[in-house]
Amino acid sequence: MLHLGVQVREVLPHDPGAFTQGLLWGDGRLYESTGEYGKSSLRRVDPATGRIEKEVSLPPDLFGEGLALVDDRLIQLTWQRGVALVYDLESFEEIGRYSYQGEGWGLCYDGHRLYMSDGTASLSLRDSESFEEMDRLRVTLEGRPLGALNELECAEGWIYANVYQTDTIVRIDPRSGEVRAVVDAANLLSPKERPAADVLNGIAYRGDRSSFLLTGKYWPSMFEVDFTPLASRP
Repeated sequence: MLHLGVQVREVLPHDPGAFTQGLLWGDGRLYESTGEYGKSSLRRVDPATGRIEKEVSLPPDLFGEGLALVDDRLIQLTWQRGVALVYDLESFEEIGRYSYQGEGWGLCYDGHRLYMSDGTASLSLRDSESFEEMDRLRVTLEGRPLGALNELECAEGWIYANVYQTDTIVRIDPRSGEVRAVVDAANLLSPKERPAADVLNGIAYRGDRSSFLLTGKYWPSMFEVDFTPLASRP
């Protein structure tokens, strides 16, 4: 198994008031889902400035979670209401809703199917049109179930997942569920920034630059990074 670190290409501004739940790069634009009751939103953000270009607020009884792009639709999970909101990509108009059992945490789309996390060691595989659960993928690290899987990103043939309340990102084989690489993303924030910030949560793959964008809940910065091998231990 690979052990990776992060090499920062660029530090970008991020809204420190955003409780980031989902981060997504699609069609050359950056989209973000934010959480908390009464404050949840769907946003399109200028990555260079952090400026919110477009935003829609969720009803106060819905807590925004993971976000995925399927063709010209954005799908946004909610935490404990069993509802996924479907938006038109350009207008942000709500055009539908899906229902599901259990909690919604992270969501990503690999071009064929959706993967959804619920905070456990299992991901549900869902049809991209009906949102019906087709199968489940048990995620293991060195043979043991790995729980607390949160924000997801489907990229480069892998599933990347934040492990909740850690600075760890794991690279998951979508066929076997085995973790093939562990990314140490600690120390991105400065000691001055850390006290006001919450946990790492937000992974977006920029295919045009072959890089990843990382941020977290209430983070003042977003980081464009490469995942690079850590120096081998003696």
